[in-house]
Amino acid sequence: MLRIKGLSKRIPGGPKVLHDISFEAYEGDFIAVKGSSGSGKSMLLKCLALQESWSSGTYMFNGKDVLKEGWLAKQKVKQQVAYLEEKPFLYPEKTGLKNVIIGSVNQTPAWRRWTGMVRNDDYMGAMDLIEKRGLLDKAHTKAKHLSGGERQRMAVARALVHGAKVIVADEPVSGLDPHAADAVLSELKALCKNEGLIVIAVLHQGDWAERYADRILGLNAGKLVLDVYGRRLTEREKMLL
Repeated sequence: MLRIKGLSKRIPGGPKVLHDISFEAYEGDFIAVKGSSGSGKSMLLKCLALQESWSSGTYMFNGKDVLKEGWLAKQKVKQQVAYLEEKPFLYPEKTGLKNVIIGSVNQTPAWRRWTGMVRNDDYMGAMDLIEKRGLLDKAHTKAKHLSGGERQRMAVARALVHGAKVIVADEPVSGLDPHAADAVLSELKALCKNEGLIVIAVLHQGDWAERYADRILGLNAGKLVLDVYGRRLTEREKMLL
């Protein structure tokens, strides 16, 4: 369970970009975040993944106040709350399998990423998750040769291999063709339903949020102006964003 209360974020020497955000997320939730450019969507995800520091607020994760924990505890949260960029970084000259195993910057130690050392149990776990993503035939393909949708799904496998319980995804289907976008979002939805993951994804474009999310949060100028469960947005609600 993830509980946010009174999250605010001020850019050092600059404006306040998030204002008193509060919400809860439970196992199996697929939450979409919508809002216009500059509304604070990406900053919200980065704060949840501890990619950005908070100015004020309470962040409860699995019953613990994250912001009061020490460095090691925060590193564990970074491992369990995986941040997926719009275009996830994969080492272009390494295979999809190697990228999954060695992890992202916040998931594994630097020496592991540099050496790319692989244990047998790492290999089997990674291959299993890659197969479940429907990418077994791409496991030994260099990342630079993967399509946008394949890169996103490899990034999901990477997060899961390294213990993610929450995935925060910033426009994960931006720039993908409809078929690839459906594949990525269907995969995230299935992870929520079948494995109890929490997914919080920025899905501002099109009707992806209404088609896939159980809940829609709307931001406007850094404020939470909308919290809707399991239905399409009305025209009035869209005007709030």
